[in-house]
Amino acid sequence: MRRLPHLAGSLFVAAALAACSSSQDVLEPSAISPLSAVQPGDAGSAPSTQTASAGASVPLNPAIAARTRLHFDPIVGATVETATPLTERLAVRARAQGFTLAGNADPATTHVLKGYFSTMTEGNQTVVLYVWDVYDQSGNRLHRINGQQKSATAGGEGWSAVSAATMQQVADDTINQLASWIAGATG
Repeated sequence: MRRLPHLAGSLFVAAALAACSSSQDVLEPSAISPLSAVQPGDAGSAPSTQTASAGASVPLNPAIAARTRLHFDPIVGATVETATPLTERLAVRARAQGFTLAGNADPATTHVLKGYFSTMTEGNQTVVLYVWDVYDQSGNRLHRINGQQKSATAGGEGWSAVSAATMQQVADDTINQLASWIAGATG
């Protein structure tokens, strides 16, 4: 019964994020150049624990991956400082999966991802809640990816308490869920 209020709160936040249309704290992912070598095991300042049900990376048929052109719209809700490691890892992981990253005006874009983020601090943990809506080029929503990632809080709360490693794990989970969905939708 203790989990019920937390679950209800998480669902409320996820619903609120889905309806979010603010441009405050928006970061355009294409404005960040990816790190040359970011490995999934790179550690940040604080350990994180996964609560999303992303599972392991799903190997895609190379032909399917090659036809997939992703564009990430600006991220809503996260600060630039916390969104930077997220967007860098998204680019690295998407390319590693075989996806092509497309620009905003690329007519060959097959999937547009729009991310909404929020945090919740309780005691010594901060939880990053995230929702990604996956659209086609015409703006029709095709799929929704959501989850949460816990991070030990060394001090502070909200975005100041979120480590780079936590946001990198969110990126890993996002690409894993996207690849699983694309593999199931096309294979």
